[in-house]
Amino acid sequence: MAIQPLLKSLQRRSLHHSLGERSPLPNSSHKICFHLKQHCTSYLIFFCVGTNMVNAGNMNGSGNLMDFLDEPFPDVGTYEDFHTIDWLREKSRDTDRHRKITNKSKESIWEFIKSLLDAWSGWVVMLLIGLLAGTLAGVIDLAVDWMTDLKEGVCLSAFWYSHEQCCWTSNEATFEDRDKCPQWQKWSELLVNKSEGASAYILNYFLYILWALLFAFLAVSLVRVFAPYACGSGIPEIKTILSGFIIRGYLGKWTLLIKTVTLVLVVSSGLSLGKEGPLVHVACCCGNFFSSLFSKYSKNEGKRREVLSAAAAAGVSVAFGAPIGGVLFSLEEVSYYFPLKTLWRSFFAALVAAFTLRSINPFGNSRLVLFYVEYHTPWYMAELFPFILLGVFGGLWGTLFIRCNIAWCRRRKTTRLGKYPVLEVIAVTAITAIIAYPNPYTRRSTSELISELFNDCGLCDYINDPNMTRPVDDIPDRPAGIGVYMAMWQLALALVFKIIITIFTFGMKIPSGLFIPSMAVGAIAGRIVGIGVEQLAYHHHDWIIFRNWCRPGADCVTPGLYAMVGAAACLGGVTRMTVSLVVIMFELTGGLEYIVPLMAAAVTSKWVADAFGKEGIYEAHIHLNGYPFLDVKDEFTHRTLATDVMRPRRGEAPLSVLTQDSMTVEDVETLIKETDYNGFPVVVSKDSERLIGFAQRRELILAIKNARQRQDGVVSNSVIYFTEEPPEVPANSPHPLKLRRILNLSPFTVTDHTPMETVVDIFRKLGLRQCLVTRSGRLLGIITKKDVLRHMAQMANQDPESIMFN
Repeated sequence: MAIQPLLKSLQRRSLHHSLGERSPLPNSSHKICFHLKQHCTSYLIFFCVGTNMVNAGNMNGSGNLMDFLDEPFPDVGTYEDFHTIDWLREKSRDTDRHRKITNKSKESIWEFIKSLLDAWSGWVVMLLIGLLAGTLAGVIDLAVDWMTDLKEGVCLSAFWYSHEQCCWTSNEATFEDRDKCPQWQKWSELLVNKSEGASAYILNYFLYILWALLFAFLAVSLVRVFAPYACGSGIPEIKTILSGFIIRGYLGKWTLLIKTVTLVLVVSSGLSLGKEGPLVHVACCCGNFFSSLFSKYSKNEGKRREVLSAAAAAGVSVAFGAPIGGVLFSLEEVSYYFPLKTLWRSFFAALVAAFTLRSINPFGNSRLVLFYVEYHTPWYMAELFPFILLGVFGGLWGTLFIRCNIAWCRRRKTTRLGKYPVLEVIAVTAITAIIAYPNPYTRRSTSELISELFNDCGLCDYINDPNMTRPVDDIPDRPAGIGVYMAMWQLALALVFKIIITIFTFGMKIPSGLFIPSMAVGAIAGRIVGIGVEQLAYHHHDWIIFRNWCRPGADCVTPGLYAMVGAAACLGGVTRMTVSLVVIMFELTGGLEYIVPLMAAAVTSKWVADAFGKEGIYEAHIHLNGYPFLDVKDEFTHRTLATDVMRPRRGEAPLSVLTQDSMTVEDVETLIKETDYNGFPVVVSKDSERLIGFAQRRELILAIKNARQRQDGVVSNSVIYFTEEPPEVPANSPHPLKLRRILNLSPFTVTDHTPMETVVDIFRKLGLRQCLVTRSGRLLGIITKKDVLRHMAQMANQDPESIMFN
């Protein structure tokens, strides 16, 4: 090729200019530059920059005028709070960074080592996230176990022991009465030396309520004073952040600390909430902290979100002891952008987190979870019918819960009730404790309740035949005793109580997860159905549906399995999860053989719930809070065009634009002060309105500010130009200011007749902040993400002004 001699000639000419020699460049310099662009981009950058610097010097009579943006300055490329990132720009910046590192790695051994460190930094971050998330989850589990038992009594030998740990160390405890030992005393025994009677019951009742109120008050006070973002589940906000929205402080160090502490307090208080959802928030806080230590992630919001997606997987991994389910949960439920590289790293982070939790062994059973069960009976095809009925119940419960909870949260936001979050938490805690204590199934922690309902012999008060020699827990098909009937009534009351109280608990100004309460509702309903099917099979084993698989004396119905299927159905009805839900449930319980019943219940619950509304609880809360989240699951089928949505519309003021070389610094600053737009299109002139590019508001402000500080001669009358060549100005005029480096020369554009269905799809898949509307290259208007969301809400007969953020 003849490019090399031409380049050498151009480099010599450029060098002569830098030494003060006035050898003019050929008039065909732009043509040469364009020709080189087709062959070698790196040469293009050298030549074009050198040419512009020389021409600028000649034009203004000075040889040292520079584009100050050739050097980076603070905060460029960053985003303001409650704004959306530009995914395309972040991807382009990371590609440029990677290309630069790759080129430098060939220069020296040290640069090669630095490139290796950069390549491995992602795995190091995943390792640190897994270690910290697993450690925090183990500490939370141990603290919750101790503080939950503290409401009922204390261990005299070591006050930091829970009830179970206390009796483990006792030599007087037996296997049958493993929860009774002299070292563990209830508060009535410790204070008035009485374990039975009305006075002992009332005293224990009172102290149970008092401890619950104390824990809840401490939690809501800490959240209110130190970290308001520590409240709630955190998953709706995590989904919004992963879609590209900026919420400063939501993943900060204070939020991490306060959420970890208050999560222990609220779960121990006995409120109808869980720690699993907030653990995803805690893990993402860990991910945000460690990503800030590496410039590869701290300076690129797109790369940071890849880390957060993996951190969400680690959070579910330690919450349920389900590393594979955690990866699938992140992929199916929370992540917006999930490349293959993130899949591998999510798997690694979930693995490390699960290994760390297993090393801590918080449950003392060498398992990652409390719910691990082993069933010895297979399921039969005839049982699919009750499993599907449980799926229908889960879908109906999910619909009821979402509608009632959203209505209550909306009332909280729009009435005086929202002004008294502490009083609300105290009131709900008091009501929960007062009603929960008399019922043994609601008095204990929700996790322990689910564990007992999943257990094959959780309710084993059956009438035994004295002629039977088989173990009691191997013969479920016996007539139920009085204890089973009593338990059925207590479980029915517990079901009604859990359904009602969870509606008012989720969404308060405390950390609150929804996984465990939803699973508890389903487990109670499933256990009731399971006992019913069991007794039906025993008393009517000669029916045709039982004749082939349920003979007298056979171990044919497992009520605990029904509880597990019911839990999956209710959780699926609330969250609309399917694949990740089934995987989490079989990892959670070890019930790999029962995947088909779990799948049937999960799919049925989703179908039933979707018949009443497509939104899960997290999407509903996203819309309630007005977060700018474009859900990929939503379908847009309306026949509208880009011209129907773009701004400005007829009767509105014309679009605020910048011209490429005719506006002064003062003009641009005035435009910025008088408007609140996030950016401005740049056109050739206001007459032609031919589109040149797009300039972000924040970068304009930072560029002008830094130019005034670092470049002499920049004043209010200085002309700002976005072209390669500076404009022609009088000799005594102030230096012009070149801002071409902050200009996006390839903004995404559509024509005014583009269908909105296509525009919505573009915004979803490319993560755009805005899209310019043109006709034959002439600028007509702009469509922002907020405009798209408003239009979609309007088409769905919803309030378009509910989209509060930019």
